[in-house]
Amino acid sequence: MISERLKKVILAKLKLDEFDIHDVTLANEIPGWDSLNHISIIIAVEKEYNIRFKMPEVLKLKNIGELQKLVDSKIST
Repeated sequence: MISERLKKVILAKLKLDEFDIHDVTLANEIPGWDSLNHISIIIAVEKEYNIRFKMPEVLKLKNIGELQKLVDSKIST
C-alpha cells in the first residue's frame, strides 16, 4: 500500500492536487511524470526519507508499489 507520505511527495513534485495512486500504478499513468520529472521525483523521495538509491535499484522499479517497497527497505535498515 502506498503511504500518504510518498504520495504527497510525488504529487507535490508533479504539482498535482490529487491523483489516485495504487501499488500497480505505473509512472506513465500519472499526469506529468516523464523522464525529466522521474529524476526529480526520485531525488525528492531520497530527501524526504533521508535515504539514497542506487541506480540499478531505480532502474528495476516497475510501478509505484515497488518504489514504496524500496523506500520501506531503506528506512528499515
